[in-house]
Amino acid sequence: MLVPILMGSKSDEAHARKIAEHLDRFGVKAELYVCSAHKVPELVLSIVDDFNKTNDDICYITIAGRSNGLSGVVAANSIHPVIACPPFSDKADYLTNIHSSVQMPTDTPAMTVVDPQNAAMAAIRILALTDKGLRKQVVKHINDVKESF
Repeated sequence: MLVPILMGSKSDEAHARKIAEHLDRFGVKAELYVCSAHKVPELVLSIVDDFNKTNDDICYITIAGRSNGLSGVVAANSIHPVIACPPFSDKADYLTNIHSSVQMPTDTPAMTVVDPQNAAMAAIRILALTDKGLRKQVVKHINDVKESF
């Protein structure tokens, strides 16, 4: 069970680490990669191809802003689910990044989740579909949230 976190740029690392920290709380391993779909598409395709050959349960989280080619390239070539979690620094950046993440071409099913913690939780819930131990943790987490109100 693994969540590869693919970043379009090294500048996205702080955003990726927020996601990885939340995954770690549930015992889900994350691996971080810097691999721009525009600058090194062959690296992106190599990473995806390697994970396509594994029997491990995988859910990608992609982090890319501006022209989000990364999420689309991963989703178009992967047999595993892809969650786009675009970074943003202000409202204008948010609007640009969210629009480039939610408008994927046909047959490139990248889901978009804006909040890093929610992106991690979405990946955790996807992986919990096939992992009973993780499913129990998700149920406990949901109950804990409900009890906190």
